[in-house]
Amino acid sequence: EEIIEGSYLNAFLDLIQFQSAHGWTTDLSHQVLDYLRSWNVAFTLPGLQAAMENHLQQRLYQPQKLLEDLRKADAQQFRTAMRCLLEDKQHHLDLQDVVIDLREMQEQALQSPGVNRSLFLITLERCFQVLSSLECVQILGRVLRGSSGRLLQPDVTERLPQHLHVDAFKNLSAAFRDLYDHASAGARRAVYAWMAGILRASSSATDDSVSWVSAENLWILGRYMVHLSFEEIVKISPEEIGLFISYDNATKQLDTVYDITPELARAFLGRLSSSSFDPRNTSTIHRLGLLVCFYHDLELLDPALARALLHQMIKCGRLRGFQAGVQKLKADLLDIATENQTLNETLGSLSDAVVALTSRQLEALSPEAVRAAVATLSQVPGWAPSQATILSAKFLAREEVPSLHDISQMGVLLVGVGTQAFHAMDRRDLVQVLRSAAGQLMSRLSPVQQHGVLSKLSEAGDSGPGIEELQGTLFKEVSLFDLRRERLLNSTVLEEKELRRSQALFLYELLSKVTGRPEELLSTGQLVSGVSCSHIYAMGASAFLLHFRHFENNLSLLSPDQVNCLAWKYWDVSRSSMPPFLLVALPARFLASVPTSQCVPFLISLGKNQLDFLVLDSHKKDLVLKKVRQCLDNSNADEYIVDIVGNLLCHLPAAFIERGISPRAWATALHGLRDCPALGPEQKAAVRLQLLERCGRPQNWTAEAVEDMGPFLLLFSRDELHSVATKFPDILQQTAARMVGKQLPEEFLWAVFESVRKSGGESPGFRLGPGCHGVPAPSAEEILQLAEANACWTPADLLCMGEDAFLRSVELLGAVRSFRWPQLVALKEKAIQVWDAPFHWRQHHVVSLGRIALALTEAELDQLDLSSVDTVASLSRQTEWTSAQAKSILQGFLQDSGRGIQDLKSFHLVGLGATLCAMNATDIPLIKISEFRRVVARIGKLLCSNHILAEFKRKAEIVFGKPTEWTSSVLQELGTIAAGLSEAELRMLDKELMPYFQPSAIKCLPDGVFKALSVEQIASLGPGNAAAVTLAQSRQLSAPQLHGLQRARDGARLLSREDAPWSAGPTPAAAAACTPASRKQLSL
Repeated sequence: EEIIEGSYLNAFLDLIQFQSAHGWTTDLSHQVLDYLRSWNVAFTLPGLQAAMENHLQQRLYQPQKLLEDLRKADAQQFRTAMRCLLEDKQHHLDLQDVVIDLREMQEQALQSPGVNRSLFLITLERCFQVLSSLECVQILGRVLRGSSGRLLQPDVTERLPQHLHVDAFKNLSAAFRDLYDHASAGARRAVYAWMAGILRASSSATDDSVSWVSAENLWILGRYMVHLSFEEIVKISPEEIGLFISYDNATKQLDTVYDITPELARAFLGRLSSSSFDPRNTSTIHRLGLLVCFYHDLELLDPALARALLHQMIKCGRLRGFQAGVQKLKADLLDIATENQTLNETLGSLSDAVVALTSRQLEALSPEAVRAAVATLSQVPGWAPSQATILSAKFLAREEVPSLHDISQMGVLLVGVGTQAFHAMDRRDLVQVLRSAAGQLMSRLSPVQQHGVLSKLSEAGDSGPGIEELQGTLFKEVSLFDLRRERLLNSTVLEEKELRRSQALFLYELLSKVTGRPEELLSTGQLVSGVSCSHIYAMGASAFLLHFRHFENNLSLLSPDQVNCLAWKYWDVSRSSMPPFLLVALPARFLASVPTSQCVPFLISLGKNQLDFLVLDSHKKDLVLKKVRQCLDNSNADEYIVDIVGNLLCHLPAAFIERGISPRAWATALHGLRDCPALGPEQKAAVRLQLLERCGRPQNWTAEAVEDMGPFLLLFSRDELHSVATKFPDILQQTAARMVGKQLPEEFLWAVFESVRKSGGESPGFRLGPGCHGVPAPSAEEILQLAEANACWTPADLLCMGEDAFLRSVELLGAVRSFRWPQLVALKEKAIQVWDAPFHWRQHHVVSLGRIALALTEAELDQLDLSSVDTVASLSRQTEWTSAQAKSILQGFLQDSGRGIQDLKSFHLVGLGATLCAMNATDIPLIKISEFRRVVARIGKLLCSNHILAEFKRKAEIVFGKPTEWTSSVLQELGTIAAGLSEAELRMLDKELMPYFQPSAIKCLPDGVFKALSVEQIASLGPGNAAAVTLAQSRQLSAPQLHGLQRARDGARLLSREDAPWSAGPTPAAAAACTPASRKQLSL
């Protein structure tokens, strides 16, 4: 009867229930079919299976109808549905002639946007009336974890039962604890209120003077214990807090309270001191977890206990804020720990507090003290590059050349070893380092250091590691020239290696000739990024469909051109089962072929991927979004629509954000919008208006509302943020700290600046030096708290900074992106005040400057000791040098190192970086080919002038032959060097090579040279390179060339026939190749 009525879900549930109770025989299948025929409903078994699968697949894209179906199901059917979600034992439903994969259906349901929401809601509505509370809680936990916490919104707790069995309550609490980091601040507060309500009700406490917070309740709360109020904490009995801290897992729990505040942490410490546990006892200190970061009873503390506290405080970097206070506590403990002793004597016992030592304190250390303490120093996280440089030099001071024994002891300090020192090592020692545990640390070295290592390894001598033995990023730096000479490479050794695309292109081509199994190559590490379009087109239909998952699972490794070729291949072999997101990689006209019935799968597929990666052309992106809006049909977006559109939410217009999202869906939408990498100005304005409309004026915002706004606090003015800065300075500062390194709005920076200045526990410090009377001098604590908001200090403020504050903060200040030129000049002058003239500066001084170095004049740059390539490399990392400054750095290195252009090693070229662009064109031929060929890819990242690139191109011809001999991997390796090609050379390139230019090379081609490309060459650029064509370049093109450019941007391919329109069925060539998985997609 269910089948006759079209209630396939209920029929399916009946079948599962019957089969589990009675088993199934072939004659039952025939009886079912006979019964259906008696009602004039004719089915074959395959037809019945297809109809049922089609219906169930449809429900994946109609989650609201699934919710209705489950609401209408009878108790037995609903119980069966819930147990299907719950149980993992039954993988298949075997009805003799019909086999249905239950495990796959379960996974699809839990991972389908909207479906997990329906399952969550129906579980809350009906489950507790049909199944045991333990079973229902297990289902809720599974669905919640599958949604990564997205379903956990503040109003959910209102629908949770208030009277759960104890074990069920504990299990659900455990699920909530697992989702803590994924839930919004508002949801965390609501979950805490629900948990606390149940715990309070079950407590034996009879009045408010006795706390309901027992040891067991603290364990149940887990990380939610940070939501206890100060008043509740101070009422916890000494016996209960003592019992809690005595439990072994309490320390693990306290290690995870990353968002605890100083006030609450000290309240817990206060209660602990009233228990039988003495906070001054070393064993107690080991149990405190992150509470140790707020230890405050320092009176009469002895040095041994101070060292024990410092050892535990190594974990304090996990806190979500309050780092300035942590650093102050470490400094105070450091003073106590070194009482009556020197730093040299105590260095190895100070844990990560040594990171707070200034460069002067580190310079004062003896080499013997550093060697004695290396076991500690080599494990400490957080060393600044300048500190690692000083300590490495101290450690190696007695050694002319680092030995294997030295290097194996250095741990994280390895990053401070000079490039020249690596290159001077005995080659056999270096080989042993790479084969040892220390070899894992080679990936942390800078590019110049890594090339120093590679240069040494490539010297003739004893047999050493082949290229195949190099690990991590070190392999990524191997040149294409050296790779082409290697004979021992296979897919197995490439499994864990990082690859440049030029390496991947070469290796895939090489290995595809050796193995006839494409799945072996496609499943090997990052090798999939080297698949060319010709390889994709050459795959048989069956093989392509079978192995497509390797492409889909590694989309982030593919280029837009590879995705375009995948789309065309899928279109050719099985267009009816094509994953909908690939459709946008085809020309825009194909979008019109998506029927209304396909809209939901189209939106889901596209929403799970990044549109900016799939579509680079702005005109085409507008057409895609027009199709998206058509599919949405201007409907008001509820939670289900927000679930379904996924990442597309980032691209929907301001009007949709402002008027198209229902109030109930806003919390879910805000969660998605927060993760958008780049909203437009109009979208941001719409978000701002919605936040004001839904949360009210800023002075009325709650702490949870402010925390959930996160990056959207940047949308408000300084005046609007004034009340936030006053009421919730910590949240504002933590929000700013999470965006270190980004260019932030000035209004936001000023709000953060004012909050730090006002919330400082001490009155502003003033300096009385020349010109500093009455000037508020920045302290080291303030600089640490302000992060990017340090840009609000005036030049006078920065110049009046105390010497100690400067020494402790110079690296932080050098990382501030928002500093203007006068502020950089003031900081440079401060550096001269503290360190004397640049003539006296050493490598670690220069390394620590960061952007401050940009303020050095040519004369001051000439004073620097630039004999070390590592010093030059630290300067060349800055990208804002003038050509005169760059030339000064280049000449300074050549003069101070005593080298000529012809003496430069490969690692010197890497270290010089962008300053190579300041070379005279006549000097480039002097670079040794043997050194140049090892760093072609690095030089190919530089944006030099065209006449410099042309000279580098001439050198590339010596390495790789004439341009007509270049392969796809060579063109990719050359990067911007390929922009040095002449008009004649460009015209001679095979059009098949055009997608393998790097986009940066296309942008660097002079306008007059770019127009020399033929229509066919331009049309063959591919979507990635076509999107890189500049407006100035396109203005030089003829009408046919512009048409070819638009075809490339649109994702067209060069064919003699027009591509067929959307078909309802598979192409004849692919009909036999359709797999069961593709049939399921076809039935959608």
